[in-house]
Order: sequence, then structure tokens, then C-alpha cells
Amino acid sequence: MTDTTVLTVSHGAVRGVRDGGIDRYLGIPYAAAPFGDRRFMPPAPVAAWDGVRDAIAFGPTAPQAPYGGGLEKYLPTVAIAGDDILTVNVWTPADRAPGASLPVLVFVHGGALTRGSAALPGYDGSTFAAAGVVYVSVQYRVGQEGFAVLDDVPQNLGVLDQEAALRWVRSEIGVFGGDPERVTAMGHSAGASTLTALLALPQAEELFDRVILQSGPLNGQPPDKAGRMTRAIAKRLGVAPTRAGFAGIEPATLVAEQAAVAAAGSPLGGAPTVTLAIGGVAVPVDPLAALIDGAARGIPVMIGSTSEEYRLWFVPSGRLGKIRRSTLTIARITARVPARIVRAHRLRRPEATPGEVLGEVMSDMLLRGPLTRFADSRTDAEAPTYVYEFRWRSPLDDMGAAHAMELGFVFDRLTAPDSIALGGPDAPQALADAMHRAWIAFVVEGDPGWERWSTRQPVLAFDADGGHIDYAPRADELVGLPSR
Repeated sequence: MTDTTVLTVSHGAVRGVRDGGIDRYLGIPYAAAPFGDRRFMPPAPVAAWDGVRDAIAFGPTAPQAPYGGGLEKYLPTVAIAGDDILTVNVWTPADRAPGASLPVLVFVHGGALTRGSAALPGYDGSTFAAAGVVYVSVQYRVGQEGFAVLDDVPQNLGVLDQEAALRWVRSEIGVFGGDPERVTAMGHSAGASTLTALLALPQAEELFDRVILQSGPLNGQPPDKAGRMTRAIAKRLGVAPTRAGFAGIEPATLVAEQAAVAAAGSPLGGAPTVTLAIGGVAVPVDPLAALIDGAARGIPVMIGSTSEEYRLWFVPSGRLGKIRRSTLTIARITARVPARIVRAHRLRRPEATPGEVLGEVMSDMLLRGPLTRFADSRTDAEAPTYVYEFRWRSPLDDMGAAHAMELGFVFDRLTAPDSIALGGPDAPQALADAMHRAWIAFVVEGDPGWERWSTRQPVLAFDADGGHIDYAPRADELVGLPSR
């Protein structure tokens, strides 16, 4: 049975939907629409509204283009028109007791800082709410609207959006039965990267109490490198890389130009990308460097990756089989990767193609190496660090344990269309049970149920068996790996 339910937050009343024992409130603004006079500006406060605001549908999505190049088969895009793109969505148990104070999980979606939406079916928070967790998902600015490197604009506006959303959670979540002092932030891919930036800030403890980082780069880039995409777009459009220059361009035009610049290059050739820029209030220093130097040592962290991240980057485009040994050698020398690291990969997988070896090395440089250095820096920290690796291999299209493959299991939503697109219709429910249970345990207790990181380097390997501890897996493939 579906019914409506009304609650009142600081800016006014919102009407949500009650269905299946879950109350759902969608599209609640946490900041003003970032267009018009507020375009390319930090998030501004929401104006109060009169009456009851409907919160029964997702809010508008940030300007973006659908995935292409074969990725569209695996990564769907949701497009909802409108300007109020800075919104949150809340799922909470309908049978919560009056004055309930339940643990809170805030999810930040990925999408390479250029795409993504909290409205994807796989990100539905019902499974967490059914377990007694108040679940919140966040929409934020992406692409040039959120991460342009302009001469007179604060950098990383999308990160500032997320900070504003987390402060909204601290302030308002009690209305929905959540405990504002038990907030876990969870990000995937680019969402994990932006949460890493927030984790490295001195005020991180004002934003969340625990954090889950899934398959996200931990580094930022110097402004000159991070700004290559913005400068390329400015040159194509004949405008200055300033607020005045970009504010005069329609958002859809910036999206199209960004896609054109990206399509003209190759990831192996160092094409311009959208990335975190070091500098300014959102990312004042490189996040990984700050964390290794001791930032956020009082905040419990769960962090991990999939074992074959690269397959999402290489398989859909058909690039994987086209990489020859000569390409691998050139890439290794250019990236200053010791030959013994490539030999270690080949020794473990003698049947691997040059493309697979290159993909594994790139995955290690981008993700597994930095997360291991980060975890190693926290072996004596006050708060624990827990490391996992997702290893279950999808039978679809040789995707294996690709980037984003774990999401359907974490959310326990294997039947969602976006989950089936990656993992197929017969993904193991027992693995979803194990992973979802572990994520809930971390949100509720701060302990997912396995050994915390230490000099033994324990990694919970999630596979069809439901998971087992593996100590210092493939350590020889990381020793001497260059830092990004």
C-alpha cells in the first residue's frame, strides 16, 4: 500500500511517500539552484517555502551527456530537466519509534566527475532503510559546472556542494529519525574521490563520523594539469577561462564541448580529463598527501577496490584486445614503472594479454597502490581502517570484476536494471547478503566484521564464497610502484 507522509525541515514541510514499510522523501533542496546569478558560485542557502513541498520524485539532474563508446550498455544515464539540481533524497523506516535516533548513511555517486545521478535504480536506499538505517543520496554539480578550473572561480564547486549536503544532514536528519552524531559517508568512484578530499580537510569531523571509499582515486592534480579540459573548451569556444566567459555559455553547450575534447584524445595518451584541482578551500592540498601526513586519523575508514577495475575502461570500447606488447612497454617506460612489476603480473597470470597486464598496472597506480599507502599510514591511528577487494567475476562480455561491479552487491539490489547490465541476471545472492551485511555493520558499529588493517595487511576478498581474508595480496606488484 502506498500513502503519503509529511515532515517539516528548517525551510518548510515536505510530502513523501510511504510504501512497503519505508518512508521516501525525494528531491529536497539543500542549496539554492546554481544557475543565473549563482552559476559558478559556491552553494547558496535555500529560501524557505510556503505550504507543503512535494518530495515524491527525484529532483533535476546535473547537466551531462549519456555515456558512449560502448559504456552506455553498462552505465545508464538518468536525465531530469530543471535547475534545482542540488538536492538530497531520504529513505527511513516507516515504523521508527518517536524520537528515533538511527544510524545514517550518506551516498555520493560516481561518474568520473562528469556524469552520474542519485536517481539510478541501483542507488535506491530501501534495502538500507529496511535494516534500520536512514539512507541519504546526494546530487551535486558535475562536469564544467562543478569542476571547471576558471581564473576567478573557487575550484571544485562540486566538492563544496557535497560539504553543504553533509552539513544539511547534520542539521536536518533528526527530523527523519536519523542520529546526526552517527553519520557515515559513502562514495563510489568519483564520489569516493570527492569524499577523500573532504576527509582530508581539518573540518572533516564536522561532516561525518565514518567513511566508506569505493574504487576512488585519492589524489588531486595541480591546477595547471587539472585545468587542461577547461582551457581546451575555452579555446574551442573562443572565450576566456573565467566566470564571465563560461557563464555566457549554455550548460548543454559546455557538456557537448567537454565530450568533444574527451573524444579527441585517448586515455593512454593523457587526454584532458575532469579531475580534482589542488588549491582553494575545497581541496587546499593533495588529499592523499594530507591523509598520509596524519589528517583524519580519528575517523574510521573502510576502503577498497575491485580486482579488475580496468575492464570497465577497456572492454566496452574494444581497446583491450588491441593493446600490443610494444604499447605495454612504451606505457611502462613513460609511467616509470619498473620492469619487475610487469614481470610480477605476468608470473601470476601467464595467460594475460598485454592489454590485461597494462590494465592491471594502471589500476594499481590509480587505485590499489594509493589505497594501500593510505592504509599503511594508519596502522597506528586511533581509528581503524578496513580494506576489501571485490573479486567476483561477471560472466557478461568478459567484464570480470570490473569497476562498479560491486555496487549491486553492496546495495543488495541485484535485480535492478543497472546491476543486471553489469553482473547479469544470475549474480550470487549469497555474496550480496555478505557484502550488504558488512556495509550495514560498519554504518551501525564502525566494524564490518573483519580484521582491521595492520602490518599484516589483511584484505577481505569478496568472491562467490562470501568472502575470506587474504594477507598482503599481490604485494610484489606494488613494491616500487610510482606514486601518481
